[in-house]
Amino acid sequence: MQLHEIVDAVTADEPPLAHRVDDIIAAGRRAERRRRAGFASAGAAGLVAVAVGGVFALSPGGSPAPDGTRTGTVGAASKGTKAAATWGASEPFTFTFQGYDAGKFQVQDPIVASTAYQIASVYEKGRTTNDRPSTEDATGGLEEKKRGGGDPTLYAYLTLYRPGAFDPSGIKGGKAVTVAGHKAVQSSLPVGLDPKNAIDPANKQLAWEYTDDAWAVVTSISSDEADPSFADLGELAAGLKPSTPRPATVPFTVGYTPAGFEPVQTGTHALPGLDGIASAREGDYGGATFAKPAPATTGLTEPFDTGENGVKGSFQIFVTPSRNSNQKAQAGKTKCYANGFCNVWSADGKVQVQVSDEGTGADLPEAELKKIAQSVKVADVTDAGSWTPAAKALRP
Repeated sequence: MQLHEIVDAVTADEPPLAHRVDDIIAAGRRAERRRRAGFASAGAAGLVAVAVGGVFALSPGGSPAPDGTRTGTVGAASKGTKAAATWGASEPFTFTFQGYDAGKFQVQDPIVASTAYQIASVYEKGRTTNDRPSTEDATGGLEEKKRGGGDPTLYAYLTLYRPGAFDPSGIKGGKAVTVAGHKAVQSSLPVGLDPKNAIDPANKQLAWEYTDDAWAVVTSISSDEADPSFADLGELAAGLKPSTPRPATVPFTVGYTPAGFEPVQTGTHALPGLDGIASAREGDYGGATFAKPAPATTGLTEPFDTGENGVKGSFQIFVTPSRNSNQKAQAGKTKCYANGFCNVWSADGKVQVQVSDEGTGADLPEAELKKIAQSVKVADVTDAGSWTPAAKALRP
């Protein structure tokens, strides 16, 4: 992306056209439309750098991440309270582990919850993770980095599936291994995580059974084929421990949803789903995905929205700082756009609620999107203690 393109995107009232994104999740393509500058893609296999403001800590109620750096050490895992001895039963939209350090990795507190899993960002010491949009990595694309130029990068996340949700037999090209005493499967992933593309050895996935019939999966997209290795990723299995279950919360309640739509995933201090992981340090407040029908919660091999267009037949709610949006804030107003979304701004114009079904096939009428958006009641976004458990907040 050239400088003039960044300026155009920052100042545009309408969302910019999507840029091709190759070696990061397709969720980034959707998230870019809600950012001020979108993504910069470097070549056919380029990692994505993001250029937008806002830096907050990942964990609910946590302190802000230190500013001025963009290596994986930023926002390191919180130490939390003493973990429970065993993994117990938990309801959907519940967090059951906390951030932890494992070797050279820092697993963050989970920020995404769903009916089938929870997701946390994973950082590595000495490697850049471009989920803090205010710090664009302009030091070279993936191919340059593989030749030894530019900053080393890693985009990684840990998905913890509920018992019975994940099917390890569905991993293509999987190799059965043992990791820290657990049954495990390792595999390399295609460019862009798109099954139509060729396998890139720098992209790895390691799944392990963390308790009976329940699997955790780390997905790793690196600029370096050798780092992290599968052995490195195995350290995450040894460090994963249960914590006291706590409900995922959101900074809003929903007063209306169209018939048949069910809540399927959320973001706490983040957008819902993989959008939230791709922009984890952007400073967003929260969000939720509703789908009709709701996706299956068994037989999974990846999060619901790994595909390019997100969850099929869905709409999403995003509650964000207005500064993180492409659209110019209009204090106290509601505005709908032809792209398939509507915005509502707070009275002071600082908080934006967006409802979108863009690209998902839900094809809701504008009147419905507007009705949903206007039904959203926002809590004090600065006081996470006042937020509502998702299981309650998302049921009109």
